[in-house]
Amino acid sequence: MIEIEHVTKRYGEKVAVDDLSFVVRPGIVTGFLGPNGAGKSTTMRMILGLDEPTTGTVRVNGRAYRDLEAPLHEIGAMLEARAIHTGRSAFHHLLAMAQTHGIGRARVDEVIDLVGLGSVARKRAGGFSMGMGQRLGIASALLADPRTVILDEPVNGLDPEGILWIRNLLKRLAAEGRTVFLSSHLMSEMALTAEHLIIVGRGRLIADTTVEEVVAQASADGVVRVRSPAAASLRDTLVGQAGVTVASPERDLLEVRGVAAGRIGELAALQGVALYELTPVRASLEDAYMRLTGDAVEYRTGERPATAVDARVEVAA
Repeated sequence: MIEIEHVTKRYGEKVAVDDLSFVVRPGIVTGFLGPNGAGKSTTMRMILGLDEPTTGTVRVNGRAYRDLEAPLHEIGAMLEARAIHTGRSAFHHLLAMAQTHGIGRARVDEVIDLVGLGSVARKRAGGFSMGMGQRLGIASALLADPRTVILDEPVNGLDPEGILWIRNLLKRLAAEGRTVFLSSHLMSEMALTAEHLIIVGRGRLIADTTVEEVVAQASADGVVRVRSPAAASLRDTLVGQAGVTVASPERDLLEVRGVAAGRIGELAALQGVALYELTPVRASLEDAYMRLTGDAVEYRTGERPATAVDARVEVAA
């Protein structure tokens, strides 16, 4: 378990983390999201004792990192996959780590096989591709079979097979009762991997909830797709309802905002209108994330990116 209690971190005038509190519990994969500059990396560094909080407390399995008797056995982390001696092979990089922590050589061979580096284990890590470097970083994090795993952008550079592998690995680690905490900017992958989310912006907590709840809240005021041979007649009825807007991207298709799908069905039934489709459009995690963090983006481009739902409505208009 990771516990962050009222943590603030200042670098001179800059407040990187501002009175942040959350708990990462074992048994589930927890995602850590936020725009660039939100304080994610600083928070991870404080968990690992690389930075000290200005105020507040950080605990891993009930203790500060510096008080852990065998920290590599308690918490395995990858904050920078290429933080390796480029002249060493993958095997000797892991062996050096193992020998300083009383870990047997058999475990080195085991994690090399686990991450799929068996065929290149004796090659210099400096010549590794980005994906191979990621696999070595993950092997380093798992070397001591830790109770808690922290990974920063673990899917960077991985091919589709590698992404599926790390997704299943993280879920398996969580199912074994471990604490799994990972950050990523890939919303589609986070939606498939994480069950719970910690979302921060400008150093403050924005959301601490499940993926399902975040998406459900974003979908509550979303679009309902309605397909009917009498779409024009139904449209006239719907636009007469308070707060309802309707777009017609195709002849027999309506995209409706401001009214629930059930109510649309009732109105269609009263008119005797046949419906071929009545589908609430579920927001993606990306849609939900963009809405939650829209006011917390520090490094903003000149134009707000449209979400997938926005794009559908713009096309319809």
